[in-house]
Amino acid sequence: MAPIHPESGAGQFYDMSPPKRLGRGRHAIVFECRDPSGRIYAMKLFKQDSRGRISRELEIFQYLGNGPNIIKFIDAVQGEEGSDIGIVLEYVDNTDFRTLYPRFDDLDIRYYTRELLKALEFAHSQGVMHRDVRPHNVVIDPENRKLRLIGWSSADFYRPDEDLDVCVGLWKPPELLLNYERYDFSIDMWCFGSMLAAMIFRKEPFFHGISRIDQLKKIAEVLGTDKLYRFANEYELELDDEELEALGQHHEQAWTDFINSDNERLVSDEVLSLIDQLLRFDPRASIIQ
Repeated sequence: MAPIHPESGAGQFYDMSPPKRLGRGRHAIVFECRDPSGRIYAMKLFKQDSRGRISRELEIFQYLGNGPNIIKFIDAVQGEEGSDIGIVLEYVDNTDFRTLYPRFDDLDIRYYTRELLKALEFAHSQGVMHRDVRPHNVVIDPENRKLRLIGWSSADFYRPDEDLDVCVGLWKPPELLLNYERYDFSIDMWCFGSMLAAMIFRKEPFFHGISRIDQLKKIAEVLGTDKLYRFANEYELELDDEELEALGQHHEQAWTDFINSDNERLVSDEVLSLIDQLLRFDPRASIIQ
């Protein structure tokens, strides 16, 4: 595949044969590729109905530049027929988190979460919300102690007092699950907190619902429904009778309730306090960095 603008990128062709898929997301497929010198990169090819995301991702990369632990943009490319359009990114020899996280000790968790925070803090300083922080978008090369935050096609710029589109999933914060459209950088910090809790308590993912309301219920089973309903009322977020019945009533749990023989060596008062500050219904009461 050839660069779209050779003068602005590496100015060379990239070979993807034989095809080796590195990952697959909602909007793109990522393959390993090589330049003429044999150097390895990651080629992110966007699906036909997601091409509009390319321009957004390229714009995001302009702002993020060489930010710490943010995957490096190399080039923009297209096929000879113009059918395939994608971007070339830095390659990371990633180990799947399902294999890696269970091997982490306390020092590993401290190191990699600190590296992830560096990426988020820089993005937020540039006015960018990642909006999809989850293990699949955090690639780690344990041999070289390298972490990179990827998955920037869902990112957007924070615009105060402006409604934003809402996407939900297993890592999304309560305000998105309640369809709140004026969220801010705190959504990334909730996702970071969920990842941290999953690593510490050896529970992946930490909140695991099968639907939007069930996901909210899983959160309420930990943080308590009293705080959920207080938050919903304060932000004027409505729940209908069917949703209220599905959510039920739950008391707040102490974080120490999740300590067991498998994870106790990873737990400290410091990390429990951090998780508590990150995972709160009201984003104004959480750590927003």
